[in-house]
Amino acid sequence: MQLLPTEPSQTAYGPRGESPGLEAQEGSAIVEFIFLAVLLMVPVVYLILTVGQMQGGAYAVVGASDQAAKVFVLHSDLGLAQQAAEEAVHMAMEDMGFDPENAQLTISCDGGCFTAGSTVRASVTLRVELPVVGAVPGVNATAATVDSTSTQKVGRFK
Repeated sequence: MQLLPTEPSQTAYGPRGESPGLEAQEGSAIVEFIFLAVLLMVPVVYLILTVGQMQGGAYAVVGASDQAAKVFVLHSDLGLAQQAAEEAVHMAMEDMGFDPENAQLTISCDGGCFTAGSTVRASVTLRVELPVVGAVPGVNATAATVDSTSTQKVGRFK
């Protein structure tokens, strides 16, 4: 039995050595790459946004509790001191881009709130909402709750 040589155009491969049917698949790798990149990148970007939101909340409560304690000890009237501390928390939350309604202030005093040498403790708790989801009306999705406590001594001289 003698084998006859075949011409390259008659082989199972195309004239450029390609397998048949590649014309139908041309460009599909780009589509698959874009689809998979978007599918994988969206959760990663959302995770980064959520962690950033929680970090911003942590900074906000630290500043708010510090200012609330400092402002509280400057007053000699309990009502005015409480109001000033709440205003300080409200401003700190707004400055950091958080809803002041999600923050809660608690003041506690050791040995009388206005006695010289006593300690005033201001605790601020903030409910940090998930990014983007918190903007949807009626949805209350919390990423985390962050809190901070600051202590301030009441001075002898006011």
